[in-house]
Amino acid sequence: MTAPPDVWKIASVTDAALARAAVDRVLTDGGTPALERARLLTSLTARLRHCLSRGGEWELLLHLRHTGDHQDGRLDVWLRPVGSALPAPDGGPALSCPLPRPPAGHPPRTGLPLPEALLHADEDTAALLSLLDEQEHLIRLHREELHDTNQGVLALHSDLEAAVRAQRELLDAERAARAEAERARRLLTFLGDASAAITASLSPTAIVRRLSELLIPDYAADLDVWLFDEDDERPHPVREHSAAAVAAARTGRPQHAAPHPGNLPGIGDLPPSALSPERPLLAIPLGAHSLLGVLTLTAPGPRFDPDTCVMLVELARRVGIALDNARQYERYRDTADTLQRAQLTDLPAVPGLLLAARYLPATQGLNIGGDWYDAFLQPDGSLLAVIGDVTGHGLHAAVVMGQLRTALRAYAVDNATPGQVLTRLHHMLRHLQPDLYATALVARIRPGEPEVVWASAGHPPAVVRGADAAVRVLGDKPGVMLGIPVTYTYADHVAELPPGSSLVLYTDGLVERRAQGIDPGIERLRRALGALSAPELEQDPDAAADALLKPLLHDSERDDDVCLLLCHTVTPTGPERRTQGA
Repeated sequence: MTAPPDVWKIASVTDAALARAAVDRVLTDGGTPALERARLLTSLTARLRHCLSRGGEWELLLHLRHTGDHQDGRLDVWLRPVGSALPAPDGGPALSCPLPRPPAGHPPRTGLPLPEALLHADEDTAALLSLLDEQEHLIRLHREELHDTNQGVLALHSDLEAAVRAQRELLDAERAARAEAERARRLLTFLGDASAAITASLSPTAIVRRLSELLIPDYAADLDVWLFDEDDERPHPVREHSAAAVAAARTGRPQHAAPHPGNLPGIGDLPPSALSPERPLLAIPLGAHSLLGVLTLTAPGPRFDPDTCVMLVELARRVGIALDNARQYERYRDTADTLQRAQLTDLPAVPGLLLAARYLPATQGLNIGGDWYDAFLQPDGSLLAVIGDVTGHGLHAAVVMGQLRTALRAYAVDNATPGQVLTRLHHMLRHLQPDLYATALVARIRPGEPEVVWASAGHPPAVVRGADAAVRVLGDKPGVMLGIPVTYTYADHVAELPPGSSLVLYTDGLVERRAQGIDPGIERLRRALGALSAPELEQDPDAAADALLKPLLHDSERDDDVCLLLCHTVTPTGPERRTQGA
């Protein structure tokens, strides 16, 4: 619904002011908000000034139109020259403003008087200023809120940066801790592996060589091992040692020699060594219970690491223990070997027999002192050939072996058979050494008789080479080991041994291998004996014994004693011959 427009004549400033006042009244009565009203009136005032500046008469048209079924509408305002048919040819487009309600007294024929219009304009200005104040207050609140937000964001950003720094520091600390733990793990692993490698040997030379292989070049550029007992054995002049090594030997405390103090835990500091002025030296005493020597290390870099030094000091302590064990082993081994060899028999001269014997001590471990051989004449002229092996090794085994050898000779004085001798020996060992056992084989050869009587107490079987070069193993079932806690009587066995035959007695160290057992070794011995010729056996029994040992021991680890007793029967034609070797 549209009302006809109201028209105002405008020819002067007064007309323009009255027209503006009339529009203001319509807007005020229509309940137009002050801001919308001020916007329309400001635009209208500008257009009125424009029209007055152009001169002539103008018409102001007010057009009220309703929107929808509601009471609200809109007020449209135009300016045009008087007489113009166009709505607003030069006054610009229509000005429009919402009217929340129908204005009272519309259409207005007169506007407000000018004084009242001015006062009303001030009221509008005051309303606008109040609105501006409210807006400024809101803007100030928004600014404060924005400032607080910015401060919060900055504080949050600062907190985030602090959290990031703390997280980075934690990550760096964790990374450093992990690196330190990994480094400690590597040092402990190396210490364990190096200790196992060093303590596995009982040779001082091998221990020193292995130590050098382990430490160079990762933990030392060079090393020197000064063993005090070597100086006692070495002819003068002696080797020159660093002042740090001498101080370590004198004080028993590790010493560090470098241009600058190392401040290493538990290690003294000395001036740089004349033997190594550029690189630091670390001299560590060797020994746990007693001082055996000094290990001197040249640093692989510009300095020694403290943690590495702790590991090296501990490794040196373990090396000292290994060297002490090796020295004790050597003394123990030498004593046992001396005792063992002192108790070995000088082979007798027997008409019609050639004898040769070999004793080879073990070259690895403490497996020495349990094997023995013996050969002696009984009162009736018979030869008793004996081979035996005491369980266990070392001095105790050597002592027991000597007791068995003496007892066996005593039991054979009354011309007892091999079985009778072993039975008595078994009874004696059961009562005197209940925790020790032994194996033995006793063979009796009577001159002029083409046979051998033998008995075995759990010992490897003898091997016989006939005059026709045929080799056989005396494989009759042996008796129990000597000393087993059972009553036992050993049986005698008889085998042919005509002139030109050979009887070989041996211990298990000759034929037994861990990975193969004993049977393959006996077969190799049988073939080696069969490969010997009669002239070799009769002309040089020693060479024949060595020929038997060589093919059986060339691949052996020699972790057990080896005894061999070779008896070769001949027809006596001249002076008797006897041989013994070790």
